[in-house]
Amino acid sequence: MAAADSKATRFYRALLRLLPFDFRSDYGPEMETVFHEQHQAAGRRQGTTGVLRLWWETIVGIFRTAPGEHLAMFRQDAGFALRMMRKSPGFTLAAILTLGLGIGANSAIFSVVNAVLLKPLPYEHGERLVVLQHRMGMVDQPFSALDISDYRGQNHSLDGLVEYHNMNFILLGRSEPERVETGVVSWNYFDVFGVKPLFGRSFRAGDEQAGAPAVLMLSYEYWIKSFGGDPTVVNKTFKMNDKVHTVIGVLPPVPQYPDENDVYMPTTACPFRSRPSFIANRSSRMMQVFGRMKPGVGVRQAQADLSSIAANLQKAYPKDYPPANDYAMKTVALEEALTHNARPTMLVLLAAAGFVLLIACANVANLNLSRMVRRERELAVRAALGAGRARMFRQLLTESFLLAVVGGGLGLIFSWGALSLLVSFAARFTPRAREIQMDGWVLGFTFLVAVLTSVLSGTVPALAARESVVGNLKEGGAQSTLGRGKHRMRSLLIVGQVAVSFLLLIGAGLMLRSFIKLQHVDPGFQPENVLTMNISLDFVKYNTNDKQRAFFETLLEKIQAQSGVKSAAASMMIPFTTGMTMTGDFWMEGETPAPGQTLPSADFRIVSPSYFETLHIPVLRGRGFLQTDRPGNPDVAIVNRSAAQHLWRSKDPVGTRFTADGGKSWTQVVGVIGDIKHYGLDKEVADEIYVPMAQNPMGSSSLVVKTAVEPMSIAGGVIELLHGIDPNQPAARVRSLEQVRAESVAAPRLTTNLLGLFALLALAIAATGIGGVMALTVGQRRHEIGVRMAIGARPAEILRMILGQGLGLALVGVALGLVGALWLTQVLQQLLFEVTPTDPVTYAGVAAVLGLAALVACYIPARRAARVDPIVALRVE
Repeated sequence: MAAADSKATRFYRALLRLLPFDFRSDYGPEMETVFHEQHQAAGRRQGTTGVLRLWWETIVGIFRTAPGEHLAMFRQDAGFALRMMRKSPGFTLAAILTLGLGIGANSAIFSVVNAVLLKPLPYEHGERLVVLQHRMGMVDQPFSALDISDYRGQNHSLDGLVEYHNMNFILLGRSEPERVETGVVSWNYFDVFGVKPLFGRSFRAGDEQAGAPAVLMLSYEYWIKSFGGDPTVVNKTFKMNDKVHTVIGVLPPVPQYPDENDVYMPTTACPFRSRPSFIANRSSRMMQVFGRMKPGVGVRQAQADLSSIAANLQKAYPKDYPPANDYAMKTVALEEALTHNARPTMLVLLAAAGFVLLIACANVANLNLSRMVRRERELAVRAALGAGRARMFRQLLTESFLLAVVGGGLGLIFSWGALSLLVSFAARFTPRAREIQMDGWVLGFTFLVAVLTSVLSGTVPALAARESVVGNLKEGGAQSTLGRGKHRMRSLLIVGQVAVSFLLLIGAGLMLRSFIKLQHVDPGFQPENVLTMNISLDFVKYNTNDKQRAFFETLLEKIQAQSGVKSAAASMMIPFTTGMTMTGDFWMEGETPAPGQTLPSADFRIVSPSYFETLHIPVLRGRGFLQTDRPGNPDVAIVNRSAAQHLWRSKDPVGTRFTADGGKSWTQVVGVIGDIKHYGLDKEVADEIYVPMAQNPMGSSSLVVKTAVEPMSIAGGVIELLHGIDPNQPAARVRSLEQVRAESVAAPRLTTNLLGLFALLALAIAATGIGGVMALTVGQRRHEIGVRMAIGARPAEILRMILGQGLGLALVGVALGLVGALWLTQVLQQLLFEVTPTDPVTYAGVAAVLGLAALVACYIPARRAARVDPIVALRVE
């Protein structure tokens, strides 16, 4: 029986721990005595039934009482904390602002990471969606209609396989003709993705039958932008490609991958995709393919299944899938395809924001430690009146919690203000940027960060306050100190702040050096004073080579005669864009390829004769294109220096001939031009072959106009000339080439700016922390400094002593930061351009900047120490 009573008592004591410490201290022993008596009485009178009833009533009572008691205690602590905060407005404001910046930075970046990397795809069964990638060697190739038919019919791992490609068409029927980005998709494309229209209906199987009425679906963004969100647009008709198209539905706001489109149409409505010759040609590859795995099937199983189909196709059609090209099928989860470009940058920024929060917590902890000096007497009085260590510990943690909660609210305001900037930043990496918002997950994360911050910033001062402070009542003087242990704690916090600041500054410095190098890359042409615009002809109206050639030649002739224009040209794409690409194999005259041999390959570009002159691309050998390079004359081409070196090697390409159609026709190389960075300043130069537009007409082109004035000032005049030739022909993406160049480096520029902002914020917080600690040290050592000066120390010696102590802490922090930077900056490797993670210039520069900041932060309190009047200091003591 005694053993049972002992177990019951121990269990009851464990239950009492649910109550506040002060409540247990006041009433715990008495409650134990009463419960022991009740437990014995219940056992004697009612046996096991009575004991169980007593336990039930006791547990329920404690669980009902505990929350109220904790809340009452929290109200008392919070009220006292608010009074203390009002008494120290300077400290309160500094702490809230510091924590607000740290928490705000983390909330803002987390809102991006949560939407882009953590949330499931906003598609039904998004985890089952995959992207199919045709690979020939190291190059991804699109799919042909026959490829799609084979994979759709032969696979055993997918319950849906759909195609997609992007086109530019002209939409008529509104106030002005409009060039629209058009997604051409399988009829069940949105069914496979699990996307249901916001209004109207989705495509049906009958919409993809030959001769079916042409129908369109609008993207949500285009519907808002062009129709103001009017739901009555459903069932309205517009004209496109000489056909009447009916709007049947509006899509919800979901990420569009791989392109942002204005409208969608089924495959049979596309004038190219529906051509019988295109459908029957296995080498006519234009489409991308997506699939939905069957329930229970993983990516590896789908990969194995589709790879076996690829192997069978290669055996059946060796001409279309040459063995030397290493034909293969790769299956990638759609979620990975949507986020793989964004993941490294987002994680680096989240880590940087976390470091800023650590520095902010360390700074506020130091501020709290400093404030303990003024509160030592108060805490000693409370201890003398009976306040236990746990009670004071909880009181100080409550103060830290309130500061962190208010700082978290301020941080939410900061992050909400930066939301639009972050959305535009993330949009350069992933279509999922539209999902970024301040939702419940972000609010919950902010609260958790605030709680964590209160623990990190409040534990150190609270633990320091738990040390015996009764002796301070005996001292009673103005010069009570925190002791050596607490001084070491403040010093360690400063060292930590400097080390983390060094890490952030190194990261920002490396990104800045990388961006500067990127900006100084020679693109191989002159983008200054060049106007660009995209023109896509109506494929039905301009359906022959002669019509396309005549249109662009007439337009360029009129633009050339425009005032302020130096030269004008057309090209299939302009530098720094990912528009139409045309990569093809060829072989040179006199080099008959063996069966299965890998052929030379290059990117083919179609340009008008003045293209090289307009962009100031130098002709290194031979000549440029002439007006006589037209149909009826020999086909000619110009290669870039990279192609000449890689493909012609030691032979001079000028005068040689090659064929790109199996020997049916031959093209003579007439010149070699300099290399240009077509795909981006950070990309390798491609092997390029240029052919004249007159011999290779095209229905879509980009104009480049060299001007003697500001390029955008003549854009309106050029568009008027365009409408003078064809009133229904729109121009799109009207920009200067300098704007195009700036947009091409916008992602690394914004990443550099954000990292730099975090680094500067960390530097400011750390410098403020060093200055504050040194100022406190000077105040506490005022008597000692007075004694030193009284026995002969000169002001310069005092100045050097204080500076030495502050810079010593900074030096230790830099040393620790250096070790961490050498390890952590390796993760930046893939974000850097022509800069190594151990770049000595960056490390030396950051060490100098941090050292200078520490010197400035220490100099003010050091100068104040040097001006101490020894008589006044000794008299105060």
